[in-house]
Amino acid sequence: MGYTDADLERWAPEPDKRPGRTAFQRDRARVLHSAALRRLAGKTQVVTPGVDGEGEVGGTPASEGVAGGGGRTVTFADATPRTRLTHSLECAQVGRELGAALGCDPDLVEAACLAHDLGHPPFGHNGEQVLDELAAPCGGFEGNAQSLRLLTRLEPKRFTADGRPVGLNLTRAALDAATKYPWPRSGHPAGPDAAKFGVYPDDLPVFTWVREGVPAPRTCFEAQVMDWSDDVAYSVHDVEDGLHAGHLDPAMLLAGPERAEVLGVAAGRYAPGTAAAELADALDRLLAQEWWPHGYDGTAAAQARLKDATSQLIGRFCLAAEGATRAAYGTGPLSRYAAELIVPRAARLECAVLKAVADRFVIQRPDQARLRADQRVVLAELAEALTAGAPEGLDPQFRALHAAAADDAGRLRAVVDQIAALTDAAARRLHARLTG
Repeated sequence: MGYTDADLERWAPEPDKRPGRTAFQRDRARVLHSAALRRLAGKTQVVTPGVDGEGEVGGTPASEGVAGGGGRTVTFADATPRTRLTHSLECAQVGRELGAALGCDPDLVEAACLAHDLGHPPFGHNGEQVLDELAAPCGGFEGNAQSLRLLTRLEPKRFTADGRPVGLNLTRAALDAATKYPWPRSGHPAGPDAAKFGVYPDDLPVFTWVREGVPAPRTCFEAQVMDWSDDVAYSVHDVEDGLHAGHLDPAMLLAGPERAEVLGVAAGRYAPGTAAAELADALDRLLAQEWWPHGYDGTAAAQARLKDATSQLIGRFCLAAEGATRAAYGTGPLSRYAAELIVPRAARLECAVLKAVADRFVIQRPDQARLRADQRVVLAELAEALTAGAPEGLDPQFRALHAAAADDAGRLRAVVDQIAALTDAAARRLHARLTG
């Protein structure tokens, strides 16, 4: 499939204990069995998973029903929003099938999809922003850079003969496929102000090894498949969760004010520079589909129709990318740096509009704003308490990193690593214990 011996190399050479498996099957298994992946079950995707420390489900008191956007009462049983784990599993299913259709190794793409969110801290992107501010003296925080750090250093799986941790010790191709942003902070090709980056300064040695011979700042083909699968999965499923939870009535998308707000969010956050008319056309294309879940009311028949709409949307977006890419590169297998994934503009704008729908009706709810403010206080106070008391309060793994650090920046990074590893509920429990 176009994979070389260099693609199959590992940072620390090791024999295969089970002959017959491919290197990428080993990579997939290592990510799937990692503690970091399991912890994603307790980390926020869009709304708080399960019953959190506030006794809330998705930011709503668990003992009460919710009057959703359509006036529908939602019971406790309905309130099962996706977590980072379920999102990662769904992303992996989408990516595996799309990658296989384009000729990538499916285990390689699935491993990348499973790994892409491992570094996200408690409380989702809200927590990521807080940790970035707190970690400024040691190079900041970014979920994607933290994922690389977990895969190559923090996840306890492999050590070298001299005791150096190498994380899961995945192949070069797997680490490259899991890297959405292959540059350090301020190294974004769009300019120094771009916020996303994929590696911290002290992880540059392994990053440089991963990127040997690669034309910077390109992402490999498998990483592009993973990235589009991520966009597809969360844009579609966040809208599905919003409908299930009663926060969104499809009829709102036909009303003037709400529709204008959605298009404004899309233009401001998800498709900058796009004219409102083009975004309106994208929304109208979706609303015109016979499978669109108009009139969703939570009944079994409506839920089945919504699930069909979810499948239709995922198929629509994946087939659009597959068709356009095949039209450009032909029918042969595509991998690594032999091709670029081509996603038609129409599909990207439809995806952007779906993201805006979830943003407007789920993320921007007043109760979620209050919850996020509280989460920021929890993380700031937790970081202050851990830094003041370190190494006390740190788990043994991070206590050892703190003790081995050569300077204050290294000690702060150990504290940040500890906080990033926590689930939402664990962050609240540790905060309560340390602050009283």
